[in-house]
Amino acid sequence: MNYIDVFQATQVMTVLSPFSAGGRREIIAQKKIYGFDTGFVAFCRGWNELRSEDCGTLWEHLVLEALQSFVDESKLHYWRDQQHREVDFIVPAGRDAVDAIECKWSVAVFDTKGLRAFRENYPNGRNFLVTAHHIRWHS
Repeated sequence: MNYIDVFQATQVMTVLSPFSAGGRREIIAQKKIYGFDTGFVAFCRGWNELRSEDCGTLWEHLVLEALQSFVDESKLHYWRDQQHREVDFIVPAGRDAVDAIECKWSVAVFDTKGLRAFRENYPNGRNFLVTAHHIRWHS
């Protein structure tokens, strides 16, 4: 076992695989690593004080922690293509349907280009935007 396997087994970190169903320009091998706790993440990054730009990263970790309470971790993924467009979390929702979840600390910084690119390849499913103050969804 390498140290990442040990951290996963002890739930110190979560490793998400990329979602892909055969898209030609999708990232299919690079995994994404999350810490088990936002305080742990801040400590590991050496943050003594939080800056406003750190809130988005910590928010994504916090949303993942909430998702893990009701979604089997093996079904949680992220999506990214070679143009660096990304969707934070992807959850298979049934036959040929996947839900997309975007996490933004502030709704003012939400950019739809990643979600639009994802939906070009995977049109079926629900879209969720989770912010610190609102939860919105569109079918």
